[in-house]
Amino acid sequence: MEHIALYRAWRPQSFQDMVGQQHIIRTLQNAIREQRLSHAYLFSGPRGTGKTSAAKILAKAVNCEKGPAPEPCNECDSCRRITAGAVMDVLEIDAASNRGVEEIRDLREKVKYAPTEVRQKVYIIDEVHMLTTEAFNALLKTLEEPPPHVMFILATTEPHRLPATVISRCQRFDFRRVSLEEQSERLKLICEQEGIAAEDEAIQYIARLSDGGMRDALSILDQIASFSDGHVSYKQALDMTGGIPSKQFAEIAKTLAEGDVGGMLQLIEGLMQEGKSADKCMENLLYYFRDLLMIKMVPNAEKMTERVLDSQEFKEMAEVFTRSQLFRIIDTLNHYQIEMKYALQPQTLFEVALLKLCSIPQSEESTQSQAVSSAVADSSAGQSEVQQLRRQLADLEKKLERALQGGLAGGGQDAAQKGSRSSTRTAAPRIASKAKIPAGIDRYVAQRSSPEFMAVQGKWNQVLQGVKDEKITIHAWFVNGEPVSVLEDAVLVAFKNDIHRETTEKPANKQLIEMVMERVLGSSYRLVTMMLKDWSDSIEGAAVDPSEEEPFQLEQASEDGRGGSKEPWVDEALQMFGDDLVVVKE
Repeated sequence: MEHIALYRAWRPQSFQDMVGQQHIIRTLQNAIREQRLSHAYLFSGPRGTGKTSAAKILAKAVNCEKGPAPEPCNECDSCRRITAGAVMDVLEIDAASNRGVEEIRDLREKVKYAPTEVRQKVYIIDEVHMLTTEAFNALLKTLEEPPPHVMFILATTEPHRLPATVISRCQRFDFRRVSLEEQSERLKLICEQEGIAAEDEAIQYIARLSDGGMRDALSILDQIASFSDGHVSYKQALDMTGGIPSKQFAEIAKTLAEGDVGGMLQLIEGLMQEGKSADKCMENLLYYFRDLLMIKMVPNAEKMTERVLDSQEFKEMAEVFTRSQLFRIIDTLNHYQIEMKYALQPQTLFEVALLKLCSIPQSEESTQSQAVSSAVADSSAGQSEVQQLRRQLADLEKKLERALQGGLAGGGQDAAQKGSRSSTRTAAPRIASKAKIPAGIDRYVAQRSSPEFMAVQGKWNQVLQGVKDEKITIHAWFVNGEPVSVLEDAVLVAFKNDIHRETTEKPANKQLIEMVMERVLGSSYRLVTMMLKDWSDSIEGAAVDPSEEEPFQLEQASEDGRGGSKEPWVDEALQMFGDDLVVVKE
């Protein structure tokens, strides 16, 4: 008798045979029982989780001669013929081969006709994400309002590639990966029925290797059973699939913790001699250290990973490493795993990664000792810096006291008091924002209502749109500013936020904005910026009557620019604070 692959022979024929999708099975059975079936379903999820099988079981359940029933009988003529694929009204379409608009138009024409063999027409479209955009558009109307005798079941592994208009017309069911426990129980049952002797460790290894896909697990089991003449052992499963036992990973981890470079090279050479691939070794090693980290950080973490067979062995190994070491090991392995995808010699990178990891335990200890030494040094340095700052502060206080005494001697008590009041009133604000206020601010203030400015302001929205069309990121910063004045060939823009102003002032951004202004405004303009608060202060300052001010009267320095003023305390102030921070007014 011809051998049938295990995944075909054990394909679920009823809802109760399905593994790990109870949330979907219960919903569909309740819908059949209460006659609340939808006209269109979308089954999405990883490969080998039962999407197409569930679709065929649903087609049998709604067309069963003893139903519609929550479970198909699989005995009536309709159930048997649907299982064999001999019913023309239950059509399974491969969208990868029939992805064009013409095939969908043909389907749309045939949908109109009533079923001839069973109660309801069912169209199962597998890998529906492969349809073209035109095919989806042709299907939309029929999918939304099909005849009452038609049901659509769409199956896909990539639901994100489907248009939202299609998804919204279907009831969506997400199939999940089958858990390790559910897969193991199913594989044991199949082994018993097929007369295959399999070790528990081998079954668990096969389940882990399948990554949650029941079909993949059955294919691997079928392959190993053929290789081992019906007796599946853990060692045979490893040899057949190129896997690595956890004991070898434990040896690698132990050698790494000891920093034994020579021993590590021997272990790597042994793996390569056994025919193991470097990229697969790297992937499994990354999982191994991930499991060590989980067990070290989380109580009862062995339940959170499906690769831990001996939890006590993992706990003992996890105690060898610190958390920071495990994080660094995982980061390093992940980095080299990415590099190996594009390397001509992946084995070399695998060796380099493990040799680099051998230095982590020693570097950790040296780093800790350096950290202690650095902390002591930083503490001493911090104390000396504080003492130095205190000395500088004392010196400044003495200089300021001498300057005030000189001012009292040269100008009298009243002059000193006026100078003190005026310096706090006028000098401080000028110092704080001097770098942000453009030259000739008084002239800008005088021109803030000029016809030239009104013309620019009227076209400012066009300027902003032009900047946005050129580069939207510059527009995001520039839109924070508003034009406040125009002076000759300069447009003054005031900003509420300093970071927006600074970004706009970058040469490349400023050049683009000036280019747009020239195009929109019809002549060449320069961009000048300042803070909106400083602009408001400038307008208020211009509105104050000069006769009401009591300015800080300082005599102008001599024409040679080297001091020599009539008031010696002015020279002292210049010497203490510098020309940039002292404003001498006539």
